[in-house]
Amino acid sequence: MHRVRLSRLNIHSWVRTWVLAVTFTWLAASVAEAADSPSVGSPAPDFKLQDQNGKWHDLKSYRGKWVALYFYPKDKTPGCTTQACEFRDNVFAFRDAGAVILGVSVDDVESHKEFSEKHSLPFPILADDKKAVAKEYGVLKRFLGTVELAKRDTFLIDPEGKVVRHYEDVDPKGHSQVVLKDINELQAKRS
Repeated sequence: MHRVRLSRLNIHSWVRTWVLAVTFTWLAASVAEAADSPSVGSPAPDFKLQDQNGKWHDLKSYRGKWVALYFYPKDKTPGCTTQACEFRDNVFAFRDAGAVILGVSVDDVESHKEFSEKHSLPFPILADDKKAVAKEYGVLKRFLGTVELAKRDTFLIDPEGKVVRHYEDVDPKGHSQVVLKDINELQAKRS
């Protein structure tokens, strides 16, 4: 009887050690992959990407407007769908504030088209399938050691093209309201 308990204890200990080792290896690889994000107060890096309809967008075209540039990992996943739909549901409030919403992931144009149509997204979803913009913004992350996706980060860019807020590892639920509140507060301070 004593040997059975000892064997079970050894198995549980081995499994726990293996899980911790894999977790720490994954975290170390993820941290090593992360590049520096543009800091608050610095100019937002420009880009040129296609949206879900094949139309090209560059950041400099949005000068004079507030830009909520949100990066997300993958089309058609639960968290990404929640986040996109909440931005969709607040799109008129963003427009009233003189702000635009731009979503970005490393999915391609066709994937964005399906995702956008399914959820009636009325704002551009930009395809960064070469991963250059996610890398430049410091949000490209390697998951499980092999798959590179964008982290769920948002950059709020002011009308002059500067980063005024960087929201890291955001919770998709309620995030669009937080960004909208910050836009309104920042606009009030500048008036």
